[in-house]
Amino acid sequence: MSGRIWKFTVIVSCVVLGFNCKQNSGNAYLQEGDLLFQDLNCGELCNAIEAVTEGVNGKDFSHCAMVVNVNDTLKVIEAIGDKVQINTLKHFFERSNDTSSINNITITRLKRELRPLIANAIVFAKQQVGQPYDDEFMLNNGKWYCSELIYEAFTEADNKNKLFTLQAMTFKNPKTKTYFPAWVNYYKQINKTIPEGQPGINPGLISLSDKTEVVKLDSIDF
Repeated sequence: MSGRIWKFTVIVSCVVLGFNCKQNSGNAYLQEGDLLFQDLNCGELCNAIEAVTEGVNGKDFSHCAMVVNVNDTLKVIEAIGDKVQINTLKHFFERSNDTSSINNITITRLKRELRPLIANAIVFAKQQVGQPYDDEFMLNNGKWYCSELIYEAFTEADNKNKLFTLQAMTFKNPKTKTYFPAWVNYYKQINKTIPEGQPGINPGLISLSDKTEVVKLDSIDF
């Protein structure tokens, strides 16, 4: 484990303000296996992703990653860009402008009784490094999108038991019940049919899991 100190504090505002949110008890340190959620602010596609599933504590997420230990340094493994890759924590937090104080990224951690699954989940995730990004957002096609990588890593770690829950994907605006124009254009460009109703996962859905608890990182010294 890196010698850096990653100190967390309890989220008391959830109780005080009456929000229906999950939280850890007491102080903790950033750990291997922690899940990180962020809004990439990537335009209409990210907005469409966030519109169909609100994340934990009412936040919007379009991307997620997992903390891993590489040569005694904490990093993140994520499916982003054109492939599965390992990046520095600083690089990840910079995307959300969270380098001086942490206001935008949300961190969740598996509940204590499930943490033995983390080691095998990380082994699986690391084996996927270099595999292509799943631009079709379909399961079981040899490619990975961000939340699919997390979902499958823990499914493999738990002997094919589904730790996180899939749901029927929708690419439609929940208000109008019609396809978001951004998705229509996107799938036209890649010459694929919109996989409406197919099973899938997204960052907001994973963040809501009752298998995890939220921890709060106030600041970080890179």
